[in-house]
Amino acid sequence: MKKILILGSTGSIGINTLNVIRNLPGQFEITALTVNTRIDLLEPQINEFRPKAVVVKDKKLGQQLKKKIQDKCEILTGEEGLIEAAASLDYDIFVGAMVGFSGLAPTLEAVKRGKIIALANKETLVVAGEMVTGMCKDFNAMLVPIDSEHSAIFQCLEGEKRDSVEKLILTASGGPFLHKSKDELKAVTIREALNHPNWKMGYKITIDSASMMNKGLEIIEARWLFGLKKEQIDVVIHPQSIIHSMVQFCDGSIKAQMGLPDMKLPIQYALTYPERLPNNYERTNLSKIGKLTFSAPDMEKFECLRLAYEALEAGGTAPCILNAANEVAVDKFLKGKIIFSRIPHLINRALEKIENHRSPSLNTIYECDKNTREFVLALS
Repeated sequence: MKKILILGSTGSIGINTLNVIRNLPGQFEITALTVNTRIDLLEPQINEFRPKAVVVKDKKLGQQLKKKIQDKCEILTGEEGLIEAAASLDYDIFVGAMVGFSGLAPTLEAVKRGKIIALANKETLVVAGEMVTGMCKDFNAMLVPIDSEHSAIFQCLEGEKRDSVEKLILTASGGPFLHKSKDELKAVTIREALNHPNWKMGYKITIDSASMMNKGLEIIEARWLFGLKKEQIDVVIHPQSIIHSMVQFCDGSIKAQMGLPDMKLPIQYALTYPERLPNNYERTNLSKIGKLTFSAPDMEKFECLRLAYEALEAGGTAPCILNAANEVAVDKFLKGKIIFSRIPHLINRALEKIENHRSPSLNTIYECDKNTREFVLALS
């Protein structure tokens, strides 16, 4: 059995990963589970999967959990606990399902150990893509994407020569505001922004989908995962979310990976790669779906997508600034401190004001992230 560490087991990806494991009995063993604060969800996971260790990022909640579960497993806490688990526990596959910049440090520890990295934490490659991919080569670690778009591309490239790739085509649903005007975005509510038409995800990623920053981050991630230039990565609006992404080759042919909008499919592929195992999930019925439509994204309305392309072009720590500013801006919106349309404005201010460092060290990346967050926190 393959041993698995899940970084972020109570989030959307973490919960779906455990669902996949339930459906493949005898294939996997859980070594460790980690959460930020949701010990109410972690406790039943401990009782069911019997991990060797768990990590609770919030130290006070970690102590509360320790009293409740007694000696069922080892409990680590804090950022240092996440790093220790990734650096020292016995596992084969590291599932990076934690949202945000804090997933970087433990992921790097898994890379140093040459593990299989099933990556859903796109921020890891956004802020340190060159470093992470370089370290994967140095330590013989393998990155297998979980994001449905990158999983689709990964699958389309199986058996293909990389120099035959002309471009990647990332599909985007357009989110809940596809048919709203730019002016109408000034009045949208938090509830409306969280009402995604196709996917059930966590709050932060759902807001990113509404602003299309999620697709912007995926462009930067794709650049590092697949080693292509900015000009070779396109985005197309596909509201049905059936084609998860495509690859166009030098002869003009296009390969697409299709399936229902269900994260269990790319998660299972990442965990079982290079094999495909049968499952009982709902199948795609194209006759029932009826039609698939496509259109170009509106870069003027979805400013976050444009800003992501610009950050990728600028290179250095610009993607780190983009990511940190977005995380703070999204949090401000979810707390009712700013309106939705202010999100790209705050990100743009940060990109203008925070110094961009070329070929940054890891310490520089951390410092840039810190400075950006402090700067955007002070904005309104």
